[in-house]
Amino acid sequence: MAVKVLIVEDNPVARSFLCRVVRESFSDQIAITEAGDLESARKQINLTGGATGLHGVDPFKLLLVDLELPDGNGMELLAELSQYPATKIVTTLYSDDDHLFPALQCGADGYLLKEDRFEVLVEELQKIVRGQPPLSPAIARRLLTHFRPAGSAEAAPAGPGFSSAGSFQSSRPVPIEKPLDHERLTPRESEVLTYLSKGFTIKEIASLMGIKWFTVNDHIKSIYKKLNVSSRAEAAVLASKQGLV
Repeated sequence: MAVKVLIVEDNPVARSFLCRVVRESFSDQIAITEAGDLESARKQINLTGGATGLHGVDPFKLLLVDLELPDGNGMELLAELSQYPATKIVTTLYSDDDHLFPALQCGADGYLLKEDRFEVLVEELQKIVRGQPPLSPAIARRLLTHFRPAGSAEAAPAGPGFSSAGSFQSSRPVPIEKPLDHERLTPRESEVLTYLSKGFTIKEIASLMGIKWFTVNDHIKSIYKKLNVSSRAEAAVLASKQGLV
């Protein structure tokens, strides 16, 4: 089954460019749906189970969302789809804090600048299969500068951040001794956690388990949420302390 991708972009040239980027980025069979405004995007989302992606309909697994659209702001769509089971990536020309941080707070899993070279965008989008958030180099530098600790952990600024699976979460520290609530994990999630702890990439885990890498990414997001961790390292340490791996 093809991996379903929704590209929300009003500029036809930019939309065609992003379609090429997506097809070049992944080896899976890709089925791309294009939307030129929020209304069209919402209609496509409703056809795949609504804002939660439920009702037994195959949902999109990757969303590329422009921020400035003819009938509103892409952040509106991100906020509406906070529970939608897809990796949501902002694709925009804006690199300033006034657009970056609100987009992350609305649930964006990555932030790419359309002005970047084709090869750069492909390389950044491919990070999804390695469990890393797709970030244009300029955006990554801005985030590092913003969240870099000022002398000590206690002095580090509070604020949002990314997990290694590309999921936007709070950057508050997680106690390393927190008991692992592995009873709540499904068998599939436990298997994924084991592979994660052994250092396998998302694409390698997908191959070993015979599932799509987007599905592995969904399992990782669920694991992080259930265990209240924000990175592969934290999950691996907790799993090891509980004797699961």
